Amino acid sequence: MIYILDLFGVAVFAITGSLAAGEKHMDLFGVVVLALATALGGGTLRDLILGAYPVFWISDPTYIFVGTAVAILIFVLARFVRPPAKALKFADAFGLAIFTVIGTKKAISLGVPGSISVIMGVLTGVAGGIIRDMLSGEIPLVLKAEIYATASLCGAIIFAALTNYVPSMPFPAPAAITVVLALRLAAIHWKLSLPVFPSDKK
Repeated sequence: MIYILDLFGVAVFAITGSLAAGEKHMDLFGVVVLALATALGGGTLRDLILGAYPVFWISDPTYIFVGTAVAILIFVLARFVRPPAKALKFADAFGLAIFTVIGTKKAISLGVPGSISVIMGVLTGVAGGIIRDMLSGEIPLVLKAEIYATASLCGAIIFAALTNYVPSMPFPAPAAITVVLALRLAAIHWKLSLPVFPSDKK
């Protein structure tokens, strides 16, 4: 189930990368590059930091094939169907939720402390989107006002807590994914954000 979720997360983040590339009118090569950078970036950084070699997409090229196929599919479909205005944000929310759980679980499986597992979950969830936004010349979503990394953090904490302290719970992943999705989608709909640092400037 986790492997299927991981491939689904790659597909979803590849969609967000493809849509971002489309907004910048990139060619097919640019679309594929941005899709793969988005889909594989967070997990790559996680594996490098944790010393999990070889990096996941090197040991299993299926991830590259899925990301590339999705990018090409979106490139072709975009010529016939215009994506909804908020498609990028909603697809990104799903990718964020799935990769947060995948990253946390990978860290836990390697035996690192719970706090590090949470950090790795957040890194896996947000890093791909940061790379995508930087390559496409946009301010990363994680730096904008709406709740983003906070949603990932909550989901990572819940997954780590359920896995470590409630091992009898059969499906901790869906619970954590639901929390991240609920928080992120609520933030998109109601433009929720954390308090900002006060300033005298007007």
